[in-house]
Amino acid sequence: MISALGRWTVDALGALGYGARMFVRLVLLLGTAVTRPRLVIKQLNFVGNYSLLIIAVSGLFVGFVLGLQGYYTLVRYGSEQALGMLVALSLVRELGPVVTALLFAGRAGTSLTAEIGLMKAGEQLSAMEMMAIDPLRYVLAPRFLAGIIAMPLLAAIFSAVGVLGGYVVGVLLIGVDPGGFWSQMQGGVSVLADVGNGVLKSVVFGVAVTFIALYQGYEAKPTPEGVSRATTRTVVYASLGVLGLDFLMTALMFGN
Repeated sequence: MISALGRWTVDALGALGYGARMFVRLVLLLGTAVTRPRLVIKQLNFVGNYSLLIIAVSGLFVGFVLGLQGYYTLVRYGSEQALGMLVALSLVRELGPVVTALLFAGRAGTSLTAEIGLMKAGEQLSAMEMMAIDPLRYVLAPRFLAGIIAMPLLAAIFSAVGVLGGYVVGVLLIGVDPGGFWSQMQGGVSVLADVGNGVLKSVVFGVAVTFIALYQGYEAKPTPEGVSRATTRTVVYASLGVLGLDFLMTALMFGN
């Protein structure tokens, strides 16, 4: 048992060190990815545009629930006019970046892992290395940059659609005063402290989720079973990473 524990510890530290080196290399290669805008735009369409529908629909229903639950809570204290502020703060601070990152991991992250894993199983990456072509530079870096760009945009769309959903439920269905809904929102939401921190969260989540997806695909065993397990690990690790990073960043941003 002791030898097995030691072997697991050594393997885990080795994987952690290799992942850290790969992350640093990808960050350094972002500059070269910018010089290939057509490939980045193609990958941005793949990870962003194809995830737009599920992000928008999820944001709408989350806004519906926030408007309904928020109204039932605030009306007890005669503060139903603050419904707009409650919906907006909940979305731009927490639900927008976090839920978008979880959906992004399930939709785009698994696609990236499966794509890279199948390229490895088909020995395409090995063929590139035989031709002195760096797969990290020409395959992973453009996808990494596309994921970092797509995440904040999707989170902004999620929050905007969620606010619209809260407006539909709170104002159009329940009857909250629309002037109070929008004025409370404008007065209670800070662009720098709330929206800015939400954007920063979404960027960090985009980096984490995209890197985990690419790493799992790049290190997947070149078999159908290996690719399927790597895809499953992407969802699990990315979800846990997003929730852990959310706690740390929330404590740092809003602790004071």
